[in-house]
Amino acid sequence: MTSSESLSFFSPEYSTPRMFPLTPSPTPIPAPTHKRGGPSPMSQIIMAKQALNQPLTPEMSHEIKSKPIVQYVVPRQRRRTNPAVWCAAILCMMFCLLLILFGIGTLVIFLSIKPRNPVFDTSNASLSVIYLDSPKYMNGDFTFIANFTNPNKKLDVRFEHLVIELFFSDSLIATQVVQPFSQRQRETRLVQVHMISSLVYLPPISAFKLQKQVLSNRVVYNIRGTFKVRVNIGLIHYSYWLHGRCQLEMTSPPIGALITHSCRTKR
Repeated sequence: MTSSESLSFFSPEYSTPRMFPLTPSPTPIPAPTHKRGGPSPMSQIIMAKQALNQPLTPEMSHEIKSKPIVQYVVPRQRRRTNPAVWCAAILCMMFCLLLILFGIGTLVIFLSIKPRNPVFDTSNASLSVIYLDSPKYMNGDFTFIANFTNPNKKLDVRFEHLVIELFFSDSLIATQVVQPFSQRQRETRLVQVHMISSLVYLPPISAFKLQKQVLSNRVVYNIRGTFKVRVNIGLIHYSYWLHGRCQLEMTSPPIGALITHSCRTKR
């Protein structure tokens, strides 16, 4: 070796050895461990699906039914009911029983008594005066006998409110109020009702119709009665409204006698 080569060998460039980076060794991948002769996981999944899709055989269903089913019953702790709830329930039950008994008793009474509505009618009427002050205003004097009948055999009735209206061709020409009264069983009461019309306005068509009827000696009036009736059944009483309708045909004044009439009464 020459001197030059020895100097170059021991030069600073060669005084420290060079360090090369280490390359990491690859991590070994563990090989899957399978038991020899055992099915793989994928094959197990396929077999489980096939078992679910297969229908149950009689032996399998019998085996499933023969297995006992264990039921667990958890005992519940009883809670005491509030005494106020019991009292309220007893009062409600007593009220319902009283209401049912009252309804049955009322139904039995009605079926045994068979209540009927009073009847409104008229037996006589007279038309004393009728004339027109002008083509639109009417004056008249009309009187009729109102006949009130109680057809019930076991009930008394009382007429508490009575209003009678007189109409000519749907035009109101007079109104009269009758005093209240009572009727016993099978009783008939006659009431004279006097109705006066003074300067009552009539539509032109109704005024012309009235003049024509007076000239033909056939005057038609309509009576409408509205009554409030009270029925007493011992300690029980109830009220209802009754409506009477009558159509009267009379001769012209001054005679003004009743020729025909038709009446009906309804609730």
